Amino acid sequence: MKKEKSLFEVLPQRLLPWYRENARDLPWRHSREPYRVWVSEIMLQQTRVEAVIGYYNRFMEAFPTVEALAEAEESRVLKLWEGLGYYSRARNLQKAAKQIAAEYGGVFPDTAEGLLKLPGIGAYTAGAVASICFERPSAAVDGNVLRIITRMTADDRAIDLNTTKQDIAEKLEAVYPAGSCGDFTQALMELGACVCTPKSPKCEACPMRDLCCAHAAHTETAYPVKLPKAKKRVEERTVFLLRCGDELAVCRREEEGLLAGLWQFPNCSGVLSAEEAIKWIAERGAKPTELVREVHRVHIFTHIRWEMTAYVLECSEPAGDFIWADRTEVEQHYTLPTAFRMFMEDV
Repeated sequence: MKKEKSLFEVLPQRLLPWYRENARDLPWRHSREPYRVWVSEIMLQQTRVEAVIGYYNRFMEAFPTVEALAEAEESRVLKLWEGLGYYSRARNLQKAAKQIAAEYGGVFPDTAEGLLKLPGIGAYTAGAVASICFERPSAAVDGNVLRIITRMTADDRAIDLNTTKQDIAEKLEAVYPAGSCGDFTQALMELGACVCTPKSPKCEACPMRDLCCAHAAHTETAYPVKLPKAKKRVEERTVFLLRCGDELAVCRREEEGLLAGLWQFPNCSGVLSAEEAIKWIAERGAKPTELVREVHRVHIFTHIRWEMTAYVLECSEPAGDFIWADRTEVEQHYTLPTAFRMFMEDV
């Protein structure tokens, strides 16, 4: 216990100088303004930094303030989010922006407890914004931080358990350095993202290597420990890629459930043969005249695997209960999630 305590106590004095010398130049680090930090943290959930940078810059250009985001059309917000996935993040982002603008006069709560009251903000994001923007000693414990700490202390508790996360958060908050809380949070993130990586940690570059229990035992990749993953449910779907001249058919998904309210190519559950597919879509008003090709794609969600058979069908007229739009309009104005956007190259 005494050794573990000393490990936590030495973290700030080791990591802060290292971070100030090695921090990546990322656009959201150019300001401690909470709106910018908050947007970046939401975008970075389940998404690589390299993929986020372009989205972040475009989003900030379109919505430079929390008020601008609050007043925007949801369709425009979702379109700028297209391809990032987990669209509930974008919807919650705008819900929170509206709440901040209406109830807080555009001013963010300055504590983790206050931030947690906003839609879409959990313990990690609340800790990140509170520490980085307001110098609160609030830990932001994500997968990177859990990996660092469990390796450093050879902690074999499953990191999926809330008790593990809460315990590590409490131990970190006890050593947060006054006046450098934001840098300490970002130093932990940076170490996990760039040095203490999942499969090939760069231990020779780590400022904690001489104190790391896993490194001493050559068991770095044994941590973190996770609970066994549930097997993904497989769903088969048939997708209809209808085209008439330069126009494509799209329709909107239901307002609840997976990919709620987003746009899609017409589709149904199960695998239909080409003949069955032509009959199914004709019954819904389409006028297919030629089967151009059959395409197979797979898309993996967090808990579901979609195995899709798609038929490119030429139609005699833009009929049926669909929206018909040319390719440019579809790409610019309709938010197609990746599961359907991947078919754009096939139409």
